[in-house]
Amino acid sequence: QVQLVESGGGLVQAGGSLRLSCAASGIFTFSSYRMGWFRQAPGKEREFVAANMWSSGNVYYATSVKGRFTFSRDNANNTVYLQMNSLKPEDTAVYYCAASSRPLLYYRPSSYEYWGQGTQVTVSS
Repeated sequence: QVQLVESGGGLVQAGGSLRLSCAASGIFTFSSYRMGWFRQAPGKEREFVAANMWSSGNVYYATSVKGRFTFSRDNANNTVYLQMNSLKPEDTAVYYCAASSRPLLYYRPSSYEYWGQGTQVTVSS
């Protein structure tokens, strides 16, 4: 059974940084899974943040976070990270880690089979 557990969220002032982690278990070939980060603010739909395509070096970012957020993965430890710098109040949301074994559109939540429970990120102005 696949499980994803996020950590690293918290309260930070605007301009600050946070590093989110997502540890995966129950995946025998972690390197073959697409891993993504999404976020959902109150009253809004879940939106794409970043994704890594399979085990390649290709990483895609939402326009709103490009240049500020960095996705990385450690296949040896079945973990992915999201380094978030220059945080803004509009980055406030619950951040979710997701995994997919299917070659579907990376920016759609429906493309992902497995989800973590989410971690709250709050950026104060």
